Amino acid sequence: MLYIVGLSLGDERDITVRGLDAVRSCSKIYMEAYTSLPSLSLNLAALANLVLLEAADTDVALFVVGDPFGATTHTDLVVRAKKMEVEVKVIHNASVMNAIGVCGLQLYRYGETISIPFFTEE
Repeated sequence: MLYIVGLSLGDERDITVRGLDAVRSCSKIYMEAYTSLPSLSLNLAALANLVLLEAADTDVALFVVGDPFGATTHTDLVVRAKKMEVEVKVIHNASVMNAIGVCGLQLYRYGETISIPFFTEE
């Protein structure tokens, strides 16, 4: 099984209780931070098949900064998992889209959303 776990916006302590319970049952944990400040993280585009093959045999967690479906990369991963008959559980959390309200802004007054990735040397 593949657990895709949102980490929210702050730090590792913002994980939900449900997310923490799921992660405790996993034998492997990866982190993807494509649209976050550069850090130690998985190049998901390059290693997606490996993660899915592992998730076919054991419980694997993928940490995602913000909410799992805040980026199309994670939607693609779920579609690929379904094709490989790998069970997926998504555990949502807050994202930058939720946090915009703190500025007094309202999402329904804006146009399309884009992702601004942080590129690394890889």
